[in-house]
Formats: sequence, C-alpha cells, structure tokens
Amino acid sequence: MSEYQDLAQQIELLAKADDDQQQITLLGEFIENGLDAGSLALIFEAFPVEQRVRMWRSLPLEMHIDVLTEMRADVRISVISTLSETELKLTLAKLDNLSLIEWEDSLPDEIVSEALRLISRDELELYDQANEFADDEIGHWADRKIYTLPFSITVARAKLLLDKYHYESPQHIYLINKKKKFFGVVSYTDILLAESTTRIRSLIKEDVAEINAHQTLSEGVEALEHSELPAIPVINNDGTFVGIIDWQFALSTQREIYEARLMAGTGMDEGDDLFAPVIRSSKRRGLWLGINLVTAIMASITISLFEDVISQVVALAVLMPIVASMGGIAGSQTLTLMVRAMALNQITTGNRLALLKNEVGIGSINGLVWAVIIGGMAALWFQSPILGATISLAIVVNIITAALFGVLIPIILDKFKLDPALAGSVILTTVTDVVGFFAFLGTASLVML
Repeated sequence: MSEYQDLAQQIELLAKADDDQQQITLLGEFIENGLDAGSLALIFEAFPVEQRVRMWRSLPLEMHIDVLTEMRADVRISVISTLSETELKLTLAKLDNLSLIEWEDSLPDEIVSEALRLISRDELELYDQANEFADDEIGHWADRKIYTLPFSITVARAKLLLDKYHYESPQHIYLINKKKKFFGVVSYTDILLAESTTRIRSLIKEDVAEINAHQTLSEGVEALEHSELPAIPVINNDGTFVGIIDWQFALSTQREIYEARLMAGTGMDEGDDLFAPVIRSSKRRGLWLGINLVTAIMASITISLFEDVISQVVALAVLMPIVASMGGIAGSQTLTLMVRAMALNQITTGNRLALLKNEVGIGSINGLVWAVIIGGMAALWFQSPILGATISLAIVVNIITAALFGVLIPIILDKFKLDPALAGSVILTTVTDVVGFFAFLGTASLVML
C-alpha cells in the first residue's frame, strides 16, 4: 500500500475529497490495500462526528466491531449514540467477550445490559469468566479463544483434532488435561514435523514464561517484554489455563498508559475525543483551570506578603520568574523520573531513602552551580552584589526543595491511591513557587531594606 502508507496523507486525501461518495471510495481503496482496524480508528477520530459515522457505516460489516473497539472511549460513544435502535442491536449482537470488556466502562448501563442479552452464549460465558478477575488483573483481559490440546495424546491424534476443528495453523498450541490444568506450549511446526507415534508432551518447549492471572497489567506487559515467545500463557492459582496475553495486547496497554499519563498532566482523559462537544469539553477543562487558579492564588498570596520590598526594589519583580522557573524544571525532572519508576514497579520501601538522598544530592550540586551563575548575572545586571547573593540563596533552596518534594509527592500520592502523573505536577509547582518566592523575597526583605 505504498500510495497510502502515511496516515497523515490518508487523512488529508479524505478531508479533500470532493463529496461523500469520493470519500467512501477512497476509504474502500485504503482497506483493499491492507489498512487495519487500528489505523481506521485513528483516521475516523480525525473527523467531526457526522463524517466519522458516515465512514464507519460504509465499512465492511465484519470490520465494524474491530474499528469501534480500537477507538478511544469518547469517540466510540459518539458513533454508538447516533445509531438507530435496529443498528445498535445488530452491532451489539456481533460483540465478542473481549470487545464487550473493552467497551463496558464507557457505555451506559442500559446498553451494556442490552449487549449481554444479545451476544452469543459462548461469548457470554467467556465474559463471565473474565469478570471473575479485577479490572487491573491479567486474568480479566486474557484472550480465552486459544488452541488447546490434551497433553497425553500422540502427534497423529493431535493432527486429527487440528483438522477436525479446522484450526488455522496456529503458531503455538497450549497443552492441558481434562481439568484444564496447564502443562506447556508446543510449536505447531514441531507437531507437523514429528513422528506420528510421538507423544505430544515430548515436544513441550522448555523455559516458557507463565504469568499468574491475578498479577497486574504492568506485570504482564513486563513479562512479555522478557519472553522469547510472542504470547505468554496466563495461569490461575490452581494451575488451570486461563488464556494468553500477546505482544499486541502489550503494545496497546503501553500506549494507553502513555496517553493517560500524557493527558493526565492537564486534567484530561486518554479517551477524550478530538471533536468532543464544546460544552462538555469546556466543563472538563474548566475544572482543571479552577484547580490551577487555586494554586496560582497561593503563589500570589506569598508574593503579596512582600509588597513593600518589591515596590522598593523593582529588580526583584524582574528576577522572580527565574526563581520559579528553575525550581519548576528541577522538580519536573525528579517527578518524571519517579512516575516512570513507579509505573515499572521499581520504587520500594527498601530503596526510597537511597533515592531521596541521590536526588537531593543532584539538587544540591545543580543548585550551587546555577546559583553561582544566576547570582553573578544578576549582580552584574543590576550592579548589586547583595541582589546577586539573594537570588543565589533562593535558587539553591528552591532546587533542593524541588528535588526533595519531587520524590516525596508521588510516594505520598501513591499511598493514598492517587495517580502521581495526574496531581503530582500541580502540587509540585505550587510547592516550588511558594518556597522559591518566600526564600527570595523573604531574604531580600531582610538584607535589602
């Protein structure tokens, strides 16, 4: 699909289409050239609701569910909410268990109930099995439609079963007993090449990683990263085979985590729609603006305590942004490092103190170095050694404070089950602004008046 390889180019061609029919024709060409559901979802998200719904309706029926599942939550809802009652029922009836699990948190309860009524009995059974696990456990998200064979049969019997159930040449097959207890993984190729009388269990691959169904999503992704196979078997506490997670699941999970943390810093959600309704988006963003206003007022109150000294030494007002900026950047560096380490489960009670000492040490060195540089510049700029010494002290105090709280804030937030990526930056900025201004203006009021 060389002509359409670039997603931005595809969106541009669709946006410049002369009419709806040309747009749908172009979309059909993209699909014929191998455009997958994930790419289609990204393309649809780049268009207003009316156009994305029209393009979605033009898709082959077998792609409807896959594309909706790949969409962000708000975008999916924007399509579903425009469907007629008949269209909605036909769509819900085609859901599989994994898609319903993906959708259910973002859909109204009445639609979820309707989906549970319409999906097939087999899919409903798999859905119920998934809900035996918590949302953040691997067992909840494991793919249960997996090729399995009895561990004790011969290769001849295995080939017969594979032909009987029309298995489509899977890369790996998982061996279980009558009670679904997991025994190992065999390669489909090894089965084809082995002697007919060979017992299939003798072909089991050694050192295949397993993951407990009750482990977290992040632990599952990490296990996949270190696995030699493209998928990892998920095993329950009693040894029964639950399903697998594969590299596609890992990539999707990592992308969602990254997007969630990226959006969280501004109070937004990973599932937000690019073309969300104006009023609803205004309400969501307005709340975060209000939170930031409160933090800004706290910094302003600190400044107002030193109105007299600022009015008499105008240079202080000129230099204040430097103090705030240096503390903010230093704190953001430490906070980002902490958030990443916590996401990878690298922070424990055993290494917190060592990490704190390390970051404070880095902050002390950087604080002293930049205090000398900034203090010297300020002294030469305003011809005042006292002013230079004052801002030097404030820089040292603020950068060390930023390093200290860059470590402490995410640890404290995590203890209270709050996302450090969401609230950490706001709290840290407030701390560095207040401490920096207080150190700078407080010292100035003592030595310059």
